[in-house]
Amino acid sequence: MCPRRNSASGIHDSSRSPQRGFALVSAIFLVVVLAALGAFMVTLSTVQNVTSTQDLQGSRAYQAARAGVEWGTYQVLQKTSCVGSTPLSLPAATLTGFTVTVGCTQPVGSPFTEGANQISVYQLTSTAKLGTVGSANYVERQISASIDTCRIAGVPCPD
Repeated sequence: MCPRRNSASGIHDSSRSPQRGFALVSAIFLVVVLAALGAFMVTLSTVQNVTSTQDLQGSRAYQAARAGVEWGTYQVLQKTSCVGSTPLSLPAATLTGFTVTVGCTQPVGSPFTEGANQISVYQLTSTAKLGTVGSANYVERQISASIDTCRIAGVPCPD
């Protein structure tokens, strides 16, 4: 279709030009792309924040479980006792909220005698938990250790 020509002035009528409205389409496309980029950045920031928090809670859970193993080791070495499963409350302010359970068992055949020495082996397992299973803030760590003690006629063996 040919543009209309105004015979008096010699000017073309461009009201039906195919270029009309191109700037509006470009602007809408640009706004949509920038909005999508902004939404992606907010999502990425949120995920990074949650991941960082979970990493910190995992480290705290590890330290709580380690404290449980150390407590169990003290019970075995100093008190020569192995309590089946004991809940432990931690006094440290940074580990409050964690539920720590320390389990202690003696494997079959322990204690055994080797010469004049009586060797006892203990298996310690400490589990630290925070939150409820299935929730986003749930974290759990478990540490195990084997401890053996040596006694000669009830007296600790020399090193």
